[in-house]
Amino acid sequence: MNTTESVLDHHLEAFGDQDIEETMTDYADEAILITHGGTLHGHEEIAGLFEDLFAEFSQEPVDFSLEERRIDGEYAYIVWNADTPDNDYEFATDTFVIRDGEIVAQTLGTVVVPKD
Repeated sequence: MNTTESVLDHHLEAFGDQDIEETMTDYADEAILITHGGTLHGHEEIAGLFEDLFAEFSQEPVDFSLEERRIDGEYAYIVWNADTPDNDYEFATDTFVIRDGEIVAQTLGTVVVPKD
């Protein structure tokens, strides 16, 4: 059985590897991802967000730091920051709801400063 911790670990590893297929295996078919830009529903829309992020995070150099990680039952919370050639992610946080081994809901909040 996949635990909240094991799903989060896999999700972070797949993100680090920029593997869209592995990333999407963590999400339930009807998952939602809520950001300041709107709500994404299902695999196709969520995959689109990750494709954009992977395009940016595949550039060199990228510095990513996971600052905090908390797990409580079916909930997981992370705080991170990153520096890419395009943007400085001064603060970023994700909250996940993980049920039956799949992410069913996620929020993503970021403070991003574009580089000129």
